[in-house]
Amino acid sequence: MTERVIEVNELARVEGEGALYVRLNGRQVERVEFKIHEPPRFFEALLRGRDAMEVPDITSRICGICPIAYIMSSSQAVEDATGVAVTPDIHALRRMLYCGEWIQSHVLHAAMLHAPDFLNLHDAIAIAQVNPDLVKKALRLKKAGNMLMEVIGGRAVHPVNTRVGGFYKAPSRQAIAAMIPELDWGAQAAREVALAFAGFTFPQDETDYIFVSLIHDTLYPICEGRIGSNRGLDIPASGFNDHFVEEHVARSNALQGRMRDGSPYLVGPLARYANNYHLLSEAARQTARDCGLGEVERNPYKSILVRMVEVQYAFEEAARLARAYQEPSPAFIEIPHRAGVGHACTEAPRGICYHRYEVDAQRRVVMAQIVPPTSQNQPQIEADLARVVAANLDMDDAALQWRCEQTIRNYDPCISCATHFLKLTVERV
Repeated sequence: MTERVIEVNELARVEGEGALYVRLNGRQVERVEFKIHEPPRFFEALLRGRDAMEVPDITSRICGICPIAYIMSSSQAVEDATGVAVTPDIHALRRMLYCGEWIQSHVLHAAMLHAPDFLNLHDAIAIAQVNPDLVKKALRLKKAGNMLMEVIGGRAVHPVNTRVGGFYKAPSRQAIAAMIPELDWGAQAAREVALAFAGFTFPQDETDYIFVSLIHDTLYPICEGRIGSNRGLDIPASGFNDHFVEEHVARSNALQGRMRDGSPYLVGPLARYANNYHLLSEAARQTARDCGLGEVERNPYKSILVRMVEVQYAFEEAARLARAYQEPSPAFIEIPHRAGVGHACTEAPRGICYHRYEVDAQRRVVMAQIVPPTSQNQPQIEADLARVVAANLDMDDAALQWRCEQTIRNYDPCISCATHFLKLTVERV
């Protein structure tokens, strides 16, 4: 038997630094490793002893692509720990801001980082040479997402207007209303991009995923809901550690998330879509149908289509919230000095982002736990790679390497987000 080794030391078109190792012995897949070698960042240890009001500004620095996921999850967890509930107007403004993050992150990944895989091109610059209008439309869509972040959050990257309890200053009704025409354009443009992407040739691959996402009774979940699955799970955020566990593997500077029984599970667009399809707008569901998607999609390569359906929905939802906007007064709720334990989970573009904080009577953080989506997806990424490699053994090494990298990019992995987990222990003698 001949041994084949596929090794990628630096993955392209993903956020952060990761690697891939695949070893084949004849037609047997002996080893598949998705490696995260980016140095750990110890955010949970950095939070200990800090005033809980500082937590969102610190955790937002975990990621420049999806800072709102960390701001919202951490803010809501601190509010839960201190017994604070924000007003409906503050909640609606948070949801509108989160729509901006979904838009800019999804469009960046789908159009700039993932689409080249399906066009046999190396990057978005190459797409612009053959289809400049598509790239221009994608850039305008991303800019519209950034606009939401700037108007509501104060700036597009690491917003400065958010705080535990709400916002430092609520935007005026005029500022919100001024965005509506661009949001309406974005909903239609996102549909057009989704339909264009539906013309891609997708590799044949399906599996019976355990889909884990937030679920909700009336809203497509973004910054609220319970944790649910397609296997009957339905728990509050406070039950996360009862059903999920993180484990360390030597090859990765990030913990890997599994179900308590050891099963890998999938978070992100495919999971949200499968668990909450009925809560999408009718227009978004029609786009999904026109793209050839059913109510559940199990082909991971078609996640690019689900992302664009979610972009359309996010534009529609932001426009709906903008039309109904009432300036919150007050713009924030005061946070008391109170001891407690708080939990929260929101839907980052890549999947659920869980936060847990223990706070003392002086409102200082005693213990912090942050579980981002990429760490949860790592075992499922490796399972996908093993399945894809086994099904494509007749490919030459270059083609198989490309397919493996494409498989990883299905997840839009944010590797930097995942590398702050390692427990820091210092012994002083």
